[in-house]
Amino acid sequence: MRTVSVVGIGSGNPEHVTVQAIRELNGADVVFMLDKGEDRESLTDVRREICERYVGAGCRIVTAADAQRDREAQRYAEAVRDWRARRADIYERLLAGELTEDGRGVFLAWGDPALYDSTLHVLAEVRARGSVSFELRVIPGISSVQALAAQHQISLTRTGRPLHITTGRRLAAEGFPAHSDDVVVMLDARTAFTVADGEDEIYWGAYVGTPDEILIAGRLADVGPRIIAERAAARERHGWIMDSYLLRRAGEGQDRDAE
Repeated sequence: MRTVSVVGIGSGNPEHVTVQAIRELNGADVVFMLDKGEDRESLTDVRREICERYVGAGCRIVTAADAQRDREAQRYAEAVRDWRARRADIYERLLAGELTEDGRGVFLAWGDPALYDSTLHVLAEVRARGSVSFELRVIPGISSVQALAAQHQISLTRTGRPLHITTGRRLAAEGFPAHSDDVVVMLDARTAFTVADGEDEIYWGAYVGTPDEILIAGRLADVGPRIIAERAAARERHGWIMDSYLLRRAGEGQDRDAE
């Protein structure tokens, strides 16, 4: 039976790739990559660099054009379902046409496959269709959240307190979660941090782990306008942006040993 591995490759630094991931890559017959278009070519370039560095010239890479999601759709959930279904069509075609019955294929997932990545969801849909059978393996990676905290030299958690992870869309719609003091925000297309109190702290990072990395931290009222300006300029410069941030509620004091 075919074996399909989803391998986390970190947030852009090839040195974030784990030994387990390297072993999985070297055991693969095919590495599948989705081309997101010219404006995001660098995302594919990083994946190719990883293969060249850890596998070598013998690595067989198969690339296919990615499905495009309607980012202006009024019904977000329906747009995501449609996008995943069209992606599943692509995955199904790749597995059936490029992987032998006993072959081993790898999809490289940005960051960690278990945190806001669609690859596992799409492969689950392919399996449910039943036309292509395969065993699934998942190799964890360093997420952008881990890399963000490391680059800012902070801990995401404080003693006895929860950490809330959400999306920019939900933060914009619902505001700072009522029962959380520390909130990590991902997939923020519209600087949703502006809904937070100006006294709150923010630890923001874009292209974390790459040569283009940008880090800004401080009181939101002080650094918020700078983040907005830097983010817009970077997006214009590169054609895309990947950023995440930690919001830390003001007035909650320092880390405590006991509640």
